[in-house]
Amino acid sequence: MTPRIADADAAIIAPAATPVERIRNFCIIAHIDHGKSTLADRMLQLTGVVDERAMRAQYLDRMDIERERGITVKSQAVRMPWGVTDESGRTEAYALNMIDTPGHVDFTYEVSRSLAACEGAILLVDAAQGIEAQTLANLYLAMENDLTIIPVLNKIDLPGADPDKYAAEIGSLVGVDPDDVLRVSGKTGVGVPELLDHVVRTIPAPTGDPDAPCRAMIFDSVYDTYRGVVTYVRVIDGRLSPRERIAMMSTLAQHDLLEIGVISPEPIPTQGLGIGEVGYLITGVKDVRQSKVGDTVTTARTGATEALSGYSDPKPMVFSGLFPIDGSDYPALRDALDKLKLNDAALNYEPETSTALGFGFRVGFLGLLHLEIIRERLEREFDLDLISTAPSVVYDLTMEDGTEIEVLNPSDFPEGKVREIREPVTRATILVPSEYIGTVMELCQSKRGNLRGMDYLSEDRVELRYTLPLAEIVFDFFDQLKSRTKGYASLDYDVEGQQAADLVKVDMLLQGEAVDAFSAIVHRDKAYNYGVEMAGKLKNLIPRQQFEVPIQAAIGSRIIARENIRAMRKDVLSKCYGGDISRKRKLLEKQKEGKKRMKNIGSVEVPQEAFIAALSSDDSAAKDGKKK
Repeated sequence: MTPRIADADAAIIAPAATPVERIRNFCIIAHIDHGKSTLADRMLQLTGVVDERAMRAQYLDRMDIERERGITVKSQAVRMPWGVTDESGRTEAYALNMIDTPGHVDFTYEVSRSLAACEGAILLVDAAQGIEAQTLANLYLAMENDLTIIPVLNKIDLPGADPDKYAAEIGSLVGVDPDDVLRVSGKTGVGVPELLDHVVRTIPAPTGDPDAPCRAMIFDSVYDTYRGVVTYVRVIDGRLSPRERIAMMSTLAQHDLLEIGVISPEPIPTQGLGIGEVGYLITGVKDVRQSKVGDTVTTARTGATEALSGYSDPKPMVFSGLFPIDGSDYPALRDALDKLKLNDAALNYEPETSTALGFGFRVGFLGLLHLEIIRERLEREFDLDLISTAPSVVYDLTMEDGTEIEVLNPSDFPEGKVREIREPVTRATILVPSEYIGTVMELCQSKRGNLRGMDYLSEDRVELRYTLPLAEIVFDFFDQLKSRTKGYASLDYDVEGQQAADLVKVDMLLQGEAVDAFSAIVHRDKAYNYGVEMAGKLKNLIPRQQFEVPIQAAIGSRIIARENIRAMRKDVLSKCYGGDISRKRKLLEKQKEGKKRMKNIGSVEVPQEAFIAALSSDDSAAKDGKKK
């Protein structure tokens, strides 16, 4: 692929010299697997910022976990030069700041921050699958930010592509003529040059006051072991120059600006950043709390007095406990979470203690995939071995005396009479082929959902709108939705308040003692099933003791399920070769008394492997467990 760039490459070598009217800031929004990263690869090649030898698939996906799963977890900003030839035949150099965003609902906060740093968005839709629920959600976010929307159909080279059908669908949503929907192939590069030309023509240049005190918005940060905190900013007003002293307006901390530059796609130091430009700052600071996403950067002298509006803090949807298997790793886990918090502003955590698991953290996530990614990053990047407890949501309780209590963890569930329990509910949007309407409705009803409405987007695609409890979504709803619709359904949801529900706390008792890690808050109708399932898991996972161990599931003082782990018994009759039966009975009675005494003073040790297997969402570990 031959790069088409301007003669002087001015956009990279001296970005400070690029006039503001020649800058275009845009992001790519799409559903998972609709080709965002592949399209970004073609743009990098076409603009010449990555040569053929260094090029690799998913170039902007820097983490191994992103490459392995084929998904984007972190937004990545990159600056590209692009030459556009005018009517007189003269080529003018433009600087394109492009942000590749994640597509999964759990990473919507990454998308919202990216949208705030742009003037336009490319709405990318797979020409073989059509628009998905998450794409709709991101489209509405972009419209709320008053961004210029460029609708694009990708993968037009696929045999199953139907561009005309889906162009009409997108046109009706965005309000454009179907013929105006651009058609590209991120794999072959067809239509990508025309798309970049269209970006230059339709997306407006950034606006700002060059003479005002400097104000730059922090939209992302990363931690570098050698250089400290690397802060990514979008300059709104004024100008930032190297060796200048800067101030963070929320923390009032001041630092010397050691290096300033652009990402193209590797860091390139420059002589400064002006209005509308996107780049990075390095101050050498090692304290990760000094660089807060959404903060405003200004100059220490003659700085701005009014901060930018920033971002609304993300609300955690799912809570799970993270505990190190080795208790001595607790300080390392705390430092690792501090560094990941810098890289992922949606992460929330606070210290927690468990009787069974020791010291750890109660961590708030935006969803189950977010939980899975964070745990895997902690284990890979920081070499930690962790146990995560079953995910739960926040419940609000009103006691009989009128006291209001917030419960983040089943172990915090209070003793005494509860007047009302309220759980978070969501407005869920499901897009599905029309032949699967019945099976999706059946699934939603089994998850305590209420149908709010249904619309046909086309003759074979339906939008279902449901009110669903968040607790039902965070466990296995998405997996079941995909399996029942052969992968064709897509889901998006927003928390919209609370509703009263008949919920109970189920405790798991070993030898009569409650194990807090296995407790759960579930709907009363599902409490029996949970108790039976967890008791069966633990029976397979906990090694046999010298005495019988009862495993019980209880709601308050009422036992709802029970399993027994049989005692290991020595064959005391092996030395009896015949003789009177009374001799055998005497030996058996003696053994029975010993077991009874042992049961009274014995305690059950639950191995770490049992905790990991019982608390994992996958049942296979428990089913394969064998008694020792």
